[in-house]
Amino acid sequence: MQTSAMNRDISTAVAGNVRAALAEDIGTGDLTAALIPLDAMAEAWVISREEAVLCGQPWVDEVFRQLDPGVSVQWQASEGERVQAEQPLFRLRGTARALLTGERTALNFLQTLSGTATIARRYADAVAGLGVKILDTRKTIPGLRDAQKYAVRCGGCYNHRYGLYDGVLIKENHILAAGSIGRAVAKVRPYAQGRLIEVETESLDELQQALEAGADIIMLDNFPLAQIAEAVSINRGRAKLEVSGNVSLTGLRPLAETGVDYISTGALTKHVQAIDLSMRFV
Repeated sequence: MQTSAMNRDISTAVAGNVRAALAEDIGTGDLTAALIPLDAMAEAWVISREEAVLCGQPWVDEVFRQLDPGVSVQWQASEGERVQAEQPLFRLRGTARALLTGERTALNFLQTLSGTATIARRYADAVAGLGVKILDTRKTIPGLRDAQKYAVRCGGCYNHRYGLYDGVLIKENHILAAGSIGRAVAKVRPYAQGRLIEVETESLDELQQALEAGADIIMLDNFPLAQIAEAVSINRGRAKLEVSGNVSLTGLRPLAETGVDYISTGALTKHVQAIDLSMRFV
């Protein structure tokens, strides 16, 4: 379910993320950096200590823009590029105070978003050559949803809905509250305003009900592999099919080979291991 997120303007999110992160870290002032003369200049390099997919350049640029617009950030690798261990990522030139004060905030963004993009690239590579799209979920770090979903795209995967406002996903509790899948779809349709309606199902019987209700996308939640293949046969292209639940990298390709349209997993954004980065002053 690719939303308008692919062309989403992230500039407002970047500025807000950075403003909040700097306020959190600096507070009333950087006490340690105060020992350095205001006019002292410095140069530093940031390198990656491991293989990764680089992601987060807009956030790094914004950190130093907010601290000191005079700081020069010169990138040595492109956004979304695979980088190697010990590879230089960017060079900084400017006041020593700004470089030292911004170091941790800039690297926090870069290591987290590069970690997200790196995981996404592994999932994208695992289904290369097949028609399926790997989707993220709303299981993101609070306050960094725009950032992490951007990183997912940098890694070659796709975005599910951004939030509760830009997509309809009828789940088990919605169905219970409405009384049935058919009633839930009928009740939400006037509010969907042309947006795709997705229904989560837990059995082939519920799949049939969702098809009869006219769902645009049907989620097969925790279906065994053989049942997924059967669902594809039953569906016959009437709705888009999405697999979700207990999705792992090792079992990804067999799921994709069933012929489903989407596979969604929270692992892209919640199982993130930050990339090891280092900043070295010259």
